[in-house]
Amino acid sequence: MKSKGLLSLLTFSEKRKDLLLFLLEQPSTLANIRKRFNVSSPEIAPRIREMESASLIYKDPSTKMYTLTATGKIIAKSFKPFVDLVSLIEKNEDFWNDHDLSGIPDHLLDRLIDLKDCVFYVDSLENIYDSHRTFTENIARSSMIKGVSPVFFPSYPDFFLQLAQKNVPTSLILTKNIFDKVINEHDEKMKAYHDAKYTDLYLLDSSKVAFVVTDIFFSMSLFFKSGNYDPRTDLICFDETGIQWGNDLFKYYLSQAKKI
Repeated sequence: MKSKGLLSLLTFSEKRKDLLLFLLEQPSTLANIRKRFNVSSPEIAPRIREMESASLIYKDPSTKMYTLTATGKIIAKSFKPFVDLVSLIEKNEDFWNDHDLSGIPDHLLDRLIDLKDCVFYVDSLENIYDSHRTFTENIARSSMIKGVSPVFFPSYPDFFLQLAQKNVPTSLILTKNIFDKVINEHDEKMKAYHDAKYTDLYLLDSSKVAFVVTDIFFSMSLFFKSGNYDPRTDLICFDETGIQWGNDLFKYYLSQAKKI
């Protein structure tokens, strides 16, 4: 098979694609391949022969294991990030298609694959703030908190003041509208938060993304393209790569904010 057919070979067959990525993890016997994909030999054998013909895999005569060729490894290592990115989008296509992504800088959109292990919390209309209950529960377990808030939730002034009084290091970036609202409605709490030992407060003109990143998780919510904030859907990551992406997003906004 000529190399120009490799793209169709991998993209037109779920089994061939999965087999390529499976063998990227480690060589495998036919028995293990059958077990992994829950298929019989007659079902998987044609796919194996097609990939052998394309010089993507071969059967090692000494170990009897199917192994990626050098070309197969090169392709698999480049193909996997694409597959992971598509999987991330497919987890919740509405999240990426219906929301305004302009609040995410280009250099982090280019690294969207870092969020591949994240999950989506989507509240029902009857329980619109359930994801924020999960949010506050995770924050309560954190030992360091950083976040950007272009939206206001009535429970947040008390919640973050309690964290500050417990000496939890907290850095918050508020948009001007939210800062003005908190000052007008919760002036004493804002002063107490600001005067706490391990708190930093910053002011930002505007933001199209709301998020928090801590030592244990990263949570992000977005605005719809209409301009309205979506309080029902949160993307949440607990893995190291996703948390680092969140930290880099905070660094981006911190570079534009002014310390109060």
